Amino acid sequence: MGAGALGEASEASNRLREAEQLLHSLLARGIMGNAARAYQSLGWACLLLGRLPEAHRLGGRAIELSACYLGFAAHSLHLLGDIEAHPDRLDPQSSESHYRKSLALAEQLAMRPLIAHCHLGLGKLHRRASNHAQAQEHLTIATAMYREMDMTYWLEQVTAETRQLG
Repeated sequence: MGAGALGEASEASNRLREAEQLLHSLLARGIMGNAARAYQSLGWACLLLGRLPEAHRLGGRAIELSACYLGFAAHSLHLLGDIEAHPDRLDPQSSESHYRKSLALAEQLAMRPLIAHCHLGLGKLHRRASNHAQAQEHLTIATAMYREMDMTYWLEQVTAETRQLG
C-alpha cells in the first residue's frame, strides 16, 4: 500500500472514531434517533477498511440497540456474518449462525434483498469449506432472487462466486 493510500486509510479511521464518539455523546444525552443503523453503518465501514475487531464491536452494539427494530437486527446479524466470514478472521460456525439468524428474521419480515444476501454469504462460506452441494444450493437461490429483483450488481457477484465452484 502506497503512502497516499495509507494516509487515506488513516484519515478514514480517524473519521470513523470521531463519528463513534459523536454517537456515544448523543446516546449519553438520551438522543437515540436511529442509533442501531448508525452503529451498523460504522461497522460496515470498518469491515471495508479491514478493521475487523472494531467492525465486530460496532456490529454487536448495533444488535444491542436494535431489540425493538427487527429489520436493523437482521442487517446487523448479516454484518456479523460477513465479519466472521472474512478471510482474516474466518470462523465458519459463528458466521453461519449469524447468517442463519439474519435469514430467519429477513424471511419473517419479507426482506427479499437481505434474504438473497444471506444466501450469497452462506454460499461463499460453504464454497470455502468445500461443501459444494450446500454452496450450490445457496448460490442458486441467491441467483434466482437477484434476477427476480433485477439486482444486476449482485447478480454479477453471485455469478462470479458460482464460477469459483467449478
